[in-house]
Amino acid sequence: MLSRLSDRLARLEEAAAAALAAAVTLLILVNVAFRAAGSPLYWVSELAIYAMIWMTFLIASAVLKRRQGIAVTLVSDLLPGFGHRLLMAAVDLAVLVFAALLLWLCWRWYQPLALAQAGFDFRAFQGETFNFIYSERTSTLGIRKFWVWLILPWFALSLTFHGLVNLGGALRGLRDPGQAPPEATP
Repeated sequence: MLSRLSDRLARLEEAAAAALAAAVTLLILVNVAFRAAGSPLYWVSELAIYAMIWMTFLIASAVLKRRQGIAVTLVSDLLPGFGHRLLMAAVDLAVLVFAALLLWLCWRWYQPLALAQAGFDFRAFQGETFNFIYSERTSTLGIRKFWVWLILPWFALSLTFHGLVNLGGALRGLRDPGQAPPEATP
């Protein structure tokens, strides 16, 4: 059941990344047209950059879930079945450790409990914690940057979930010697 949920989440991330890729293309074309007309829209460039950042993190999570990241497979290709499965489990563990560490860092960065204790008052939060994450604004859009940065906690949470599911599958593969080694799914 968790594996199916992870697959669905990856498909949702892929669809959102594809929509963002289309949006980036459209935003750049709009920006080119307005610049050619002599009245550039500076906020369009900034929005395109943020859309590209979100697209990158969303697709990275899906790629790592499917084990389709760029890899040097010289050693893993030489290993026999159990050794290959063991190496793949170690890679899944490394991804999970990275994701969990990033999730912890995002928790420390956003400090949601301290924000709640401050009554969601950004100024009181800043005075208590000296953390100014909620006050910085984007250059031309004028929105608070923490909204843009929310992709990092999402990526960390999503990748932690995908990493747990992948590691669980890899560990089951270690116990069952007849099972094929974990590889990228089509």
